[in-house]
Amino acid sequence: MGFSKPVPVVYLVRHGETEWSRSGQHTGLTDLPLTAEGEAAALRLGERLRAVSFARVLSSPLQRAWRTCELAGFAATAQRNSDLVEWDYGQYEGRKTKEIKADNPGWDLFRDGGPGGETAAAVAARADRFVAQLRAIDEDVLVFSSGHFSRVLAARWCGLELTFARYLLLGTGSISILGYDHDDRSEPAIRRWNQTS
Repeated sequence: MGFSKPVPVVYLVRHGETEWSRSGQHTGLTDLPLTAEGEAAALRLGERLRAVSFARVLSSPLQRAWRTCELAGFAATAQRNSDLVEWDYGQYEGRKTKEIKADNPGWDLFRDGGPGGETAAAVAARADRFVAQLRAIDEDVLVFSSGHFSRVLAARWCGLELTFARYLLLGTGSISILGYDHDDRSEPAIRRWNQTS
C-alpha cells in the first residue's frame, strides 16, 4: 500500500508596513514603499519561511508586496501576478474608515466597494480567478499580496461570501496558510491566520 502525497497548501503573506497602513489610510493602487519597520518585518518573514519549499512564488506587482517578497528572499523565483493587487478604492483611496463613515455612515467595503473603484463583485471575481489558478498547482505555493484582497482571497478559497472577509483581520508582515481539512480537496479551509511572529 503506497503513501498518498499530502495536499498542497498556500502560504499567504501580507506585505510589510507602509506609511498608510500604519496610519490606517486605504491603500489600493497607490504604489507606496515599505517603511523601515516594514523592511525589517520582510527580512524576518524570510527567516520564518526559509525552511519551507515552494513550487511557485507569486506576488502582486505593487512595490510594497514585491519588496516584501524580495527582502524575504524569494524574488529570484517569483512571478508578478496582477490579480494580486489590492482593491481599487476609487474615491476612498488614501482615506481612513472613520473619515469615510463620517460622510457615508452605512458604508461597508466588503458590500459596497469604493465609488469610482472596484465593486465587491469585481474583487470577488478576481479572487475566484486566482483561487482557480492556485488549485491548478499541485504543490505548495507562496503568495505576497495586500490586506483586503488577501482577506477576500481567504473567504473565496473557502467558498464563502465575500462579506465574510470583514471578519478576517490581517496585520502587516503576517503569514496565513490556506489548505484543506482532513487532507481532502473538497474541504478547503484556513489552516492558520495572521501569524505575525
